Amino acid sequence: MSQALKDKIIQSLIDQKEIFGDDLFEESILNSRRTEIIAAPADEDSLFKENWELAENLGDLNKLICECQKCALGETRNKFVFGSGNPEADVMCIGEGPGADEDAQGLPFVGRAGKLLTDILKAINFSREEVYIANVIKCRPPGNRTPLPSEMETCMPYLKKQIELIKPKAILCLGLTAAQGLLKRKDSLTNMRGKIFDFGDVKVMVTYHPAALLRNPNWKRGCWEDVQKFRKLYDELRNK
Repeated sequence: MSQALKDKIIQSLIDQKEIFGDDLFEESILNSRRTEIIAAPADEDSLFKENWELAENLGDLNKLICECQKCALGETRNKFVFGSGNPEADVMCIGEGPGADEDAQGLPFVGRAGKLLTDILKAINFSREEVYIANVIKCRPPGNRTPLPSEMETCMPYLKKQIELIKPKAILCLGLTAAQGLLKRKDSLTNMRGKIFDFGDVKVMVTYHPAALLRNPNWKRGCWEDVQKFRKLYDELRNK
């Protein structure tokens, strides 16, 4: 930690003591905190992290963020949909956000689209239990509308933390919203399908959202081509 930052934090503590008085901020506490700060390691970022950012596993992370009210969706949701699956999965599937069934049960992809996703995974030799499934937002937008950019921006750090903890080899984005939200790209779904992207050290591919396939069955052939390529990518990564 730089000396300038240490001095700034110590001065802040002194200012708090002057404002709130000795009853709320005893001199012994101030001296103790001053000693801790001076002896602190050089990781400045850790001083400014929220508790959930320091979570060491998915269970702790869920407990720390499940009551989130950082955007308006927290007021309208029924249940917070954290995600589910293997906490050490090599593959993550990321969708847009919870629908009515997911909002009711608190689990991702449990309705008709969820059943189709299970079938898609099975077709490329993945069981639902061995992958991890999440969404770019964790609360259902009213009427299943597309999440607002501000809502995705607010919720995205939670997803990034999940990815950090799971450490998957590959991610399959389900639909345009998931792909644009995770990859920060404005490309069309057509332009992103079939290509390999990087999210940090993780390889990412994009296909249709299962709900879109239910509305447009003629897209299933394209999805089948996408997920075959994804399976090939995964096998190559696994064998490295």
